[in-house]
Amino acid sequence: MKYILVTGGVISGIGKGIIASSIGTILKSCGLRVTAIKIDPYINIDAGTFSPYEHGEVFVLNDGGEVDLDLGNYERFLDINLYKDNNITTGKIYQHVINKERHGDYLGKTVQVVPHITDAVQEWVMNQAKVPVDDDKKEPQICVIELGGTIGDIEGMPFVEAFRQFQFKAKRENFCNIHVSLVPQPNATGEQKTKPTQNSVRALRGLGLSPDLIVCRSAKPIEMAVKEKISMFCHVEPEQVIFIHDVSSTYRVPILLEEQGIIKYFKQRLNLPIDDQPSDLLMKWKKMACRYERLLKVCSIALVGKYTKLSDCYASVFKALEHSALAINYKLDLMYIDSTELERSTEAENSVKYHQAWHKLCKADGILVPGGFGIRGTEGKLQAISWARTKKKPFLGVCLGMQLAVVEFARNCLNWKDANSTEFDPDTKKPVVIDMPEHNPGDMGGTMRLGKRRTVFKTENSVLRKLYGDEMFVEERHRHRYEVNPELTHCFEEKGLKFVGHDTEGNRMEIIELENHPYFVGVQFHPEFSSRPMKPSPPYLGLLLAATGTLNAYLQRGCKLSP
Repeated sequence: MKYILVTGGVISGIGKGIIASSIGTILKSCGLRVTAIKIDPYINIDAGTFSPYEHGEVFVLNDGGEVDLDLGNYERFLDINLYKDNNITTGKIYQHVINKERHGDYLGKTVQVVPHITDAVQEWVMNQAKVPVDDDKKEPQICVIELGGTIGDIEGMPFVEAFRQFQFKAKRENFCNIHVSLVPQPNATGEQKTKPTQNSVRALRGLGLSPDLIVCRSAKPIEMAVKEKISMFCHVEPEQVIFIHDVSSTYRVPILLEEQGIIKYFKQRLNLPIDDQPSDLLMKWKKMACRYERLLKVCSIALVGKYTKLSDCYASVFKALEHSALAINYKLDLMYIDSTELERSTEAENSVKYHQAWHKLCKADGILVPGGFGIRGTEGKLQAISWARTKKKPFLGVCLGMQLAVVEFARNCLNWKDANSTEFDPDTKKPVVIDMPEHNPGDMGGTMRLGKRRTVFKTENSVLRKLYGDEMFVEERHRHRYEVNPELTHCFEEKGLKFVGHDTEGNRMEIIELENHPYFVGVQFHPEFSSRPMKPSPPYLGLLLAATGTLNAYLQRGCKLSP
């Protein structure tokens, strides 16, 4: 097993996740089996209880793990399926060690950060690195490990110490450290500064890890003189300094790394049994990156949500839309609309914001209402759904988006004016969305209906079934605590809102489709989590096709994309 540790310096959010994913993609393109582990030094057991404004979206895995969004990057780039134990947190490690202590495994010993916590980290990494993540179920050969945060953070110290020890346990030819740093360029001088990188590398060395590669992030391409300066002051060869400037799309990052000789370096440094040239996989990435940059036709989608101030809150939704747009040769114009700004209360408080939000919604080619929790902004989402339904605008509702589509239909088509979800009004007389008692035991963490579940189509006359390739069932990832009330579904079906998919027992409503509408679809699951750059998610692809007026032609071709 070969281990590649990716650390970060100067600032967090520098792009370690994309760089780690890109390195994995390059090695996979050389014919190696690659897995990935993300270490988050926070004390939370998992990401499930975070606000999206804390660390971005909560990504859900097949096994129901609620994890950091970087695992979504690994899955998309490497086309693998990871597990909840591929996300290590301080909370998980300490819980594991404390449970062992209570069990009596350390009887008579003082349990300390060194060696017990550091040993637990190493043991976890070695065990998880062996778990197959590809469809062929073979043991991986390379494990890319990303250490979250920045070097020097107090909470990250035990992990840095664990890998200081681990580099000797694994042996030099099996362990490599990549340090990602920032090269800022102040506007006042326009000069690219190397001092932050020098200090960051010095701090890393002081903790016992020497970087084998220094990846420098910058806004613009870095000059050769800067490369030589970093090489001299950071004690590495010039070839070991890699530059990644801001690019038009993340698809370009693996290509930039490959152009700077990273394959040749890894082959020598880790004794890898590979050729110097990548296979067809990286050529596909090159073609995809070039195609992305040459797109001319634009499709605009309005994303109506409550966490619109930070794009990472809907990272997987954005990627799923981008994959679908790229598949049909359109450039995506994603307009984020804060759902509260569509509400009547905003018109009274700030009419400019209100009218700007409605202007965005009205000019969009399609409307998407993603998942979420809590009552704030729900009235605005209901307004957007009503607009999409009455104006025949292509619409996709995901999780809460589907539930609100049911609420909107009940209020405006069934004339149940007090219809609501018990999440927002526990005493509503028309509970069209109800909680699932078995998934709400009191604790908040890890108690929802999570992970990959089967959805069975109950009719052949379904747009989504055709988009999924006329399959009898699909398996997608879920994350919800509320569901459509199955006792009231017959009322909706009589008026044209069809529940075309349900769970294996037939009790849980999973997919809705509205008759006599270009594309009005709601799904209880989160299809964005399984979207891949070369395999777009069918519900999102359907939205883009409908928004560009090409859905019917696509269905008539037997769901084949035009060349």
